Amino acid sequence: MQAIKPYTQIYKDFDGQKVLQKIEAAARTCYKSEGKIQEGSAAKLVAGLIKSGHEAMLEHASVTVKFVVDRGISHELVRHRLASFAQESTRYCNYSKDDFGSEITFIIPDYLEYKSEGWNIWKESMKQAEDAYFKMLDFGLSPQQARAVLPNSLKTEVVMTANLREWRHFFKLRLDKKAHPQMREVAGLIYKKFCKAMPVFFNSLDVDYEDEPTETQ
Repeated sequence: MQAIKPYTQIYKDFDGQKVLQKIEAAARTCYKSEGKIQEGSAAKLVAGLIKSGHEAMLEHASVTVKFVVDRGISHELVRHRLASFAQESTRYCNYSKDDFGSEITFIIPDYLEYKSEGWNIWKESMKQAEDAYFKMLDFGLSPQQARAVLPNSLKTEVVMTANLREWRHFFKLRLDKKAHPQMREVAGLIYKKFCKAMPVFFNSLDVDYEDEPTETQ
């Protein structure tokens, strides 16, 4: 058994400056002002689009992110219907195999203090779930059948692709104080990366978020 914190990763093929230029080119088509494209013009134009509420242009660029989270959070992620998803399948992944280190990985809940009574109860429960899963496989059941005993804390990987307008919507919902606490934690991790890589698109977002979660991966 392995227990880890959630983490996120923006796919390496992403280039913030190229995204700005792509959206500028699309937006200037509307006004046939391509002749005004010059060094530094993209950021100014995009900032103006966002300020005026003309966010349709942001749909011309997408960003792909990998989330390593628990199964409970994955159910929250896939509710964003304008995004595209790929997810680690418990139907086909056999966690008893060497590919997975012959162990199951679980995501540590953010509300449990390390080695507290609650932590110890959670850890023992995860170990029992792992043992039950392996016993069911030994009995001859398939991974699809044995997964019935796996809990919400099971680690899963979700690849999410969404356009920038949808990512802004995502952060407005998932960074709200009323959002699911663990979902908010994960959204905060990727929000910081987006703000660093694409400040023009995300620094102006009106989100009530001051926490600074850190990643362990």
